[in-house]
Parts: sequence; structure tokens; C-alpha cells
Amino acid sequence: MRLDPATSLLCVIDIQERLLAAVPAGAAVVRRATRLARGAACLGIRAVLTEQYPEGLGPTPADLAGLLPAAVTKLDFSAATPIAAAAARPTPMGTTVESLVICGLETHVCIAHSALDLLAQGYGVFVVVDAVASRHVIDHEVAMRRLEGAGAVPVTSEAVIFEWCRSATHPQFQALRRLVVEPE
Repeated sequence: MRLDPATSLLCVIDIQERLLAAVPAGAAVVRRATRLARGAACLGIRAVLTEQYPEGLGPTPADLAGLLPAAVTKLDFSAATPIAAAAARPTPMGTTVESLVICGLETHVCIAHSALDLLAQGYGVFVVVDAVASRHVIDHEVAMRRLEGAGAVPVTSEAVIFEWCRSATHPQFQALRRLVVEPE
């Protein structure tokens, strides 16, 4: 299963300020999600952003939120409903969304619930392992094993960007290359 920019949707789930403070890898998740959002924008790939109970968990960091459509607020742990709604909208290229590239917090709760629900709906689900995290490492590791066993594909942010790009001859290759070599 390969990622095609014409049939992909970037899904940024619940990367929120108060939750980030409790996640040791939170800063890295923000950097990698930002990289993905910039790459998607460069290639014209649509995205969806969700926030879990923002009154309690705060907003998405402004720099990341500024790269994405307005956040969809949710109370369910799963973001499958707003993601499926975004996927159902016609793409600029007239294609159907088949692959969902998922990043965010927390791996064992909102990421896992969303991925499992979306797999059940028949989507190809790609979980960006360097752009998801949990407060506790054990929760993250077990969730990743569970998701892979259920059919989700583990990927990295750099792998996603270059798979979307396909070739060094792509007109946006140099811009994308700069995204992945920027110091973090």
C-alpha cells in the first residue's frame, strides 16, 4: 500500500497545549506535525484538524494551527466522524480519499480509537510514529503494536513526505527536501 497525494488526507488529532505539557515527546510531535502540514500544503494535499474538549485541554499551538483548516471540536475520543466527513468532501483533483495520514495525541486513546474506527470503515490508515505520542511510553508502544496488528501502517514523517513527492524531478522536491533537512 503506497501513499498517493491525490488520494491522501492529513489528519492532525488533538495536539493541544495543555496535553502537550504532560507528554514528554510533545515538542517533537509538534515539530513533526508541522513538517507534515507544510509538506501537505506544498503538494496541495488536504488536511483536517481536531481538538478534544479545547475548554479543558487548550487550543492547538498557533504555529501549527495556522497551517491547517479550522479545528473541529469533539468530545468523543475517536476523531473518525470529522475525519470521514472531511474525506467525503470532493478533492480538488476529483479523486476519492483512500489514505489517511494520522498524527497527534495520545497514541493509546484518540489516535487508537480513530485509527481503529477508520480501518473498520475501509480506509488505509498510516500512523506517523514520530508524530504521535502518549504521556507514558508503555501506552504508546502497546498502542502502536495493536494498531499495526489491526492493519494500520506505521510510517515516519520524512517517509510520508517523500512518498507523496515520488521523485526528485517533482517541481516541489527542493522545497520538500528543505523541510526534512531543517534542524529541529
